[in-house]
Amino acid sequence: MIKRQPVTLAEVAQRAGVNKSTVSRALTSNPQQVGAATVERIRAIAAEMGYLPDSAAATLRSGKSRVIGVLVPRVTDYVLASVYEGATKTARQHGYTTIVSNTDDDPAVRVQQLESLLARRVDGLIIGDARLDGDEVVATLKRRQIPYVLVNRRLHGHPSVTTDDLRGGELAAEHLLGLGHRDVGILAGPGYTSTGIERSLGFSQHYARAGIRLDPSVRIESQNDAEGGFAAARELLARHPEVTGIFATNDFAAIGAMGAAREAGRTPGVDLAVVGYNDIPLAQYLPLPLTSVSSPIFRMGERGAEVLLDIIAGGEPVAELLEPQLKARLSTMARNDAWTPSDPGDPLRSQAAPA
Repeated sequence: MIKRQPVTLAEVAQRAGVNKSTVSRALTSNPQQVGAATVERIRAIAAEMGYLPDSAAATLRSGKSRVIGVLVPRVTDYVLASVYEGATKTARQHGYTTIVSNTDDDPAVRVQQLESLLARRVDGLIIGDARLDGDEVVATLKRRQIPYVLVNRRLHGHPSVTTDDLRGGELAAEHLLGLGHRDVGILAGPGYTSTGIERSLGFSQHYARAGIRLDPSVRIESQNDAEGGFAAARELLARHPEVTGIFATNDFAAIGAMGAAREAGRTPGVDLAVVGYNDIPLAQYLPLPLTSVSSPIFRMGERGAEVLLDIIAGGEPVAELLEPQLKARLSTMARNDAWTPSDPGDPLRSQAAPA
């Protein structure tokens, strides 16, 4: 069987009756100095002939690969997957493609995956797994002057697009304190993440301003999954059975906490209020809908890509905070005296209008 040779730019130009440079410009995402009708005709001819652009040659000519690398701890995590989808949408609109690498939050794997992406000559990187315990990946990018932006987690002095996690923690505290919960605990997430640190700090600071200083022992680090939340909540409730409210800095950890509560003979939403964070779609469809701090995660990915593309184009790096909102549902509001149908926190209204 004779293998068909790829259609060349010269062949498209010959069929269209124009020179190669005109075809090259017409097939870019932002054609310059070529009329709209000509662009449309050339693209139709190229599609008919089965022309595929030579990305390697284009990279050599322009110095740009038009590829963005993305590092995330887990592509199976709903939050991180949504951030990636938002980033990919924006990148595609600007003629870029994305490559995602899973790092498992492992420092050595992160460095390996970074070098793999840099070997592909990506134009910049979106980092979704920044660490507070010394981040070699971010240090490498800054040292080599490679454009990057952090999403979801942040580090002081680096370009980022994240939720205002301090404010998010405050919102959770305002809600629980407003319902009369003075004995509360925190499932704080991993200690190397800005999300866990800032969300739990915002929560504790709000209680402190109200004259209630939380004992450090009610703050327990946990993994951001149901198993981690279950284990941490079990430890918390064994250590502090007087706790009537739990703030988990991740929705999946909050779901695990409700399982631990039932194991301990507690009734989530009645004698134990549980608040999560991120407001994943599953939160409102659980048998006991979960009160959660809503984070604009898809927009975070979109805006992260926008900031990165601006940096690639020579713009100034920025750090942006997106506004969180609290969505009150039955995991904190199931007590008959906790809400009325006219209450702004009406969980039935929250369920009717998905976040």
